Amino acid sequence: MTGTEIIGLGHYVPERRVANAEIERRLDLQDGWIKKRTGIAARRYVADDQALSDLAFAAGVRALAAAGIERDRIDLLLLATSTPDHLLPGTAPLVAHRLGLGCGGIDMAGACGGFVYALNLADAYARSRGAAVLVIAANVLSRRIKASDRATSALFADAAGAAVVAPSARGTCGLIGAQLKTEGARYDLIHIPGGGSRRPFASLVSPDETMMVISDGQAVYAAAVDMMVQSAETALRRAGQTVNDVDYFVPHQANARMMHTIAHKLHISDGKMLSTVAEFGNSSAATIPLTLSAAAPRHGYHKGDVILMTAAGAGMTGGAIVWRW
Repeated sequence: MTGTEIIGLGHYVPERRVANAEIERRLDLQDGWIKKRTGIAARRYVADDQALSDLAFAAGVRALAAAGIERDRIDLLLLATSTPDHLLPGTAPLVAHRLGLGCGGIDMAGACGGFVYALNLADAYARSRGAAVLVIAANVLSRRIKASDRATSALFADAAGAAVVAPSARGTCGLIGAQLKTEGARYDLIHIPGGGSRRPFASLVSPDETMMVISDGQAVYAAAVDMMVQSAETALRRAGQTVNDVDYFVPHQANARMMHTIAHKLHISDGKMLSTVAEFGNSSAATIPLTLSAAAPRHGYHKGDVILMTAAGAGMTGGAIVWRW
């Protein structure tokens, strides 16, 4: 039986660090308002001349270097993003070209759950085709934030994370349990009103209609917690594992309060949870691979380590993966 391994991780965050004080001054909020409610102290924003492909490229370069793999061994690039360079064409072909890859490539618009979906597909492709897959999750959410909106301004950030998934002779490693979920009844809880086929650009009155809207923050919180907890429990059961078997817990870094709530409901100790949310905020699909990569030098994942990942976001779309290193 063939397994899979993550043989290289990489991440990239833009240089511009935006501390809470800058946003709190702009929105006339009390000092400490954001940190108290979200656990976020700062986030990164792209420079004026940067786009999504620049972040994805940088993270991909680092993951490929860490993997030490020849470029011609990469058979597929999966780019999980909600903020492509253009609506058409997809950004994956450009990123593949810049990386010197001659492989297939496609964008995946799974919102905050995008990396969980992409890693599922990468694992299946690597097993069935015996070829390596580069998974990149990246977002430029600073350009989808309405400056006067507290909810989105406090949370969202720009970042990219990447992982190289390759076939392994160790049949017991890689994805050992998963569940993917959608709840379309909550489709409009997080959305961008204009710019799609429902409300094309030509019909829009204001540029604000192309910015992200969270219509009911409490409903989003409750729905996301439920989806992430239920998906994680199902994925663990399918993997034949319990929370006691989990070495590292990497939830989508939505905000610290949500992450701790999920860990508590799953009965996972805070010591097992990896987090980057305080310094890098919420970059949607990018948060899980960013966190895996940023934590790697300190934790040095070992063969046999069990990592539980779970995410949920706009759509509602999400799921969970149990991965054995």
